[in-house]
Amino acid sequence: MADWLLVMLYDCRSPADRDRGIAAAIEAVKNGELVVLPTDTVYGIGADAFTPYAVKALADAKGGSRQAPPVLIGSRHTLDGLVFSLPRSARELVEAFWPGALTIVVEHSPSLAWDLGDSSGTVAVRMPLHPVALEVLRETGPMAVASANKVGQPAAVTAEEARDQLGYSVRAYLEAGPAPDPVPSTIVDLTGEVPRVLRQGAVPLEKLRDVVPEILDERGV
Repeated sequence: MADWLLVMLYDCRSPADRDRGIAAAIEAVKNGELVVLPTDTVYGIGADAFTPYAVKALADAKGGSRQAPPVLIGSRHTLDGLVFSLPRSARELVEAFWPGALTIVVEHSPSLAWDLGDSSGTVAVRMPLHPVALEVLRETGPMAVASANKVGQPAAVTAEEARDQLGYSVRAYLEAGPAPDPVPSTIVDLTGEVPRVLRQGAVPLEKLRDVVPEILDERGV
């Protein structure tokens, strides 16, 4: 059993293992299976955003959460295909902070054939600043990705920590060493008339206001 688990974990700090791991992760996602990959914040557990049973498997692996997971993308241009209309403030924030630790909440296009859970027509989107994640995402397309841990457990900062919690529910684990900055991403809601921070995180409010001065904090101030 241990030997089989080791086969699933690829050390992306080794060039040969990195290539094998990325190929295995891409294949797994396209087959509707789960993968764990590094990001610029904590490690994420991901699935093809357009495969409902894979998104459900992601929720089950975490412990049954039906909260709609964020979606990670590998290119800014992908955002245009996910939303019906992107506010000017969203474009300005994306230009300033992507790829990076900023998640934006926008209204997704009603024509999208996905089921992310209870999302009320919105989606939280981010383009992470991590070469391994971006390489996978550019081949798989949008992925539903949540923190790679069981509900109520600490977020994994290595793929090995994620494997200890998630075990056989994941097809491929991509190890890239400890997460460089395990502070969660800042989340900004752009679905209302005025942008508002939903969660303070790696991108501070002052920097957001340098780009979009009217943005409100979590209290609506």
